[in-house]
Amino acid sequence: MSNPASITPVILSGGSGTRLWPLSRSARPKQFLDFAGDGTMLEQTLARTAGQAGYGAPLIVCGATHACLIPEDGLGKNATLILEPCARNTAPAIALAASALPQEALMLVMPSDHVIANQKAFLDAVAAAAPLAQAGWFITFGVMPTGPETGYGYIRRGESIAEGIFRVDRFVEKPDSATAQGYLDAGGYSWNAGIFLFSAGAYLGTLERFAPDMAQSARAAMGQAAREGRQIMPDADAFAASPSDSIDYAVMEKADKVAVVPVDMGWSDIGSWDALHDLLGKDAHNNAHVGEIVNVDGSGNLVFSDGPLVTVSGVSDLLVIATGDAVMILPRGSSQDVKKIVEQLKARQHPSL
Repeated sequence: MSNPASITPVILSGGSGTRLWPLSRSARPKQFLDFAGDGTMLEQTLARTAGQAGYGAPLIVCGATHACLIPEDGLGKNATLILEPCARNTAPAIALAASALPQEALMLVMPSDHVIANQKAFLDAVAAAAPLAQAGWFITFGVMPTGPETGYGYIRRGESIAEGIFRVDRFVEKPDSATAQGYLDAGGYSWNAGIFLFSAGAYLGTLERFAPDMAQSARAAMGQAAREGRQIMPDADAFAASPSDSIDYAVMEKADKVAVVPVDMGWSDIGSWDALHDLLGKDAHNNAHVGEIVNVDGSGNLVFSDGPLVTVSGVSDLLVIATGDAVMILPRGSSQDVKKIVEQLKARQHPSL
């Protein structure tokens, strides 16, 4: 990498989503799952920069209850863990990491539960953006849209400020399908993947300007933090006083110098079982199988087992998900119904969550 400053990977691992229930649970969210024998999603995120020139040891910001899931050997051996006392969304979580670093340090902020198939394209984009980040710019990496997706926010590109890098004209919320199609037809839009590059000082300085209570809470929490081995435990009372907000609203939509690097890197957030079906390899009949599966005359199915043998026959376009204590069957294309199922289970206070 041509830039002289070391980049610290800052990995956000505080999520506990349920869109991939019954496999993803509050005690083991999707970043700690291995969907296809390639390592957990967190391990894949750590591997993205491990051993790469110009990158320092990673910081992982996670909930205290998940610290035991992060291995102390292998890819996790050099990581420092910042244990959030409570959930306050991404902006305060990143502020904790920024407070632990020298002000000139560059932070590559990455979610822990995304897939990037083309690592070289991603790292090349980071290298290209690093000089601007050193100069005080906030960089976001935009994903080239492959369809009129309504589940993502979008970034509209403005003027070119360097080769392949554009000033952000505006961030736009998750659109309806007609609006999303309009973005694709117009061109100049990227999906917002939530991956960022900036200096610790620029981030904290912008928070001081636009969200001073948040900046103060993060500084106080880290100033009074306890440390044990590789773990940093911010002061719970100080951090709990922080407002809750995302980096998009607290910083990226307000900062003066914000740029986007559109990059075709084979990105997916695996935000649903349908998305996993799209990502996995298929047989000649468009079936994706994980686990011990027997599928007779079936087509277009995702059959996923985390334990028991699963057999299906003569069925098409289903999501069949089995774990040791739960089975879920849905039509493909109905992944949004997982939320309804989880709400029912919450109402019953079911232990499977």
